[in-house]
Amino acid sequence: MNRIKLLYIVLVPLLILLFTVSSHAMEKTLTGKVMKVTDGDTVVIDPLNDRAFFVCQLYGINTPETPKYTRKGRLKNPGQPYGQEATTALKKMILGQTVQVTLTGAKTHKREVCRIENDGMDVNLEMVRLGYAWAYRQHLQRPYDWYYIGAERDAREQRLGLWQDSNPTPPWEYRRSLRQK
Repeated sequence: MNRIKLLYIVLVPLLILLFTVSSHAMEKTLTGKVMKVTDGDTVVIDPLNDRAFFVCQLYGINTPETPKYTRKGRLKNPGQPYGQEATTALKKMILGQTVQVTLTGAKTHKREVCRIENDGMDVNLEMVRLGYAWAYRQHLQRPYDWYYIGAERDAREQRLGLWQDSNPTPPWEYRRSLRQK
């Protein structure tokens, strides 16, 4: 009985500590060149440390969908208003640039989830601030949630980018409507 009690006293605090360690402990930062901007929230990074190219999904944001085509070149879905504008804005910001990439440790659709900085600017936050992205609340964690949600609110109030429309459809709702067809 005493051994079980001792084991409980020692293991429970260790397990609590293990499970409460911030997800930030899994983060890794590297320097890489942005080789391609696929859409407003997805880029291809070539790390400068000889690691293989990888696809990076920008953390905490979601931009309007861009047109998608089949392998035969037929239009699969037309995309959303401001999807192409979001892609263009991201290209102007970082395409061909050497940036700091923080890998969060998460993956989505075979893409690394990343935060990108360019000359000290949080690129993910800037996309929201300019009105080209939603703060992706389902995936935001502290301390970024306050910044991203506040930037979205400010962009809405100023009617920047996609917020020029009175009621833009979030990309997750747009994708759901495509699946239901």
